[in-house]
Amino acid sequence: MTEAIDTRRTTALHPVQAVLLASTFPLFLGALLNDWAYSSTYEIQWTNFASWLVAGGLVFVGLALVWALIDLFRSDVRRNRSSWLHFGLLLATFVVGFLNLLVHAKDAWAAMPEGFILSAMTVLLSLAAIWTGFSTWREGR
Repeated sequence: MTEAIDTRRTTALHPVQAVLLASTFPLFLGALLNDWAYSSTYEIQWTNFASWLVAGGLVFVGLALVWALIDLFRSDVRRNRSSWLHFGLLLATFVVGFLNLLVHAKDAWAAMPEGFILSAMTVLLSLAAIWTGFSTWREGR
């Protein structure tokens, strides 16, 4: 008996990549909320929390970025504009998040206007990367 070989290319996210991708948003959102709390109360501990949350978000977005880079060069994954856009958004999220981490490494008073703005940009970029990553979700093998 012969077996049919499925030669369709998949565009589905791997479950591990989906978890890595979805984990970035709550961490970056938490950093934004902590920056907002610092701007309201001037308690220095809020900026410490924000810097740790940004660092955690960078770990997850970095791993998702590596996974997306590997997916760009795999032969069984269909590449199109949305996969390149997804990779670009992940790269932009990582770069802005890294700049955000550098700003949060400064003194709390000195980091405030830029830290809050960079946190908001990181949240929006992370949300856009998640949107493009999950919008390519299709029935795989």
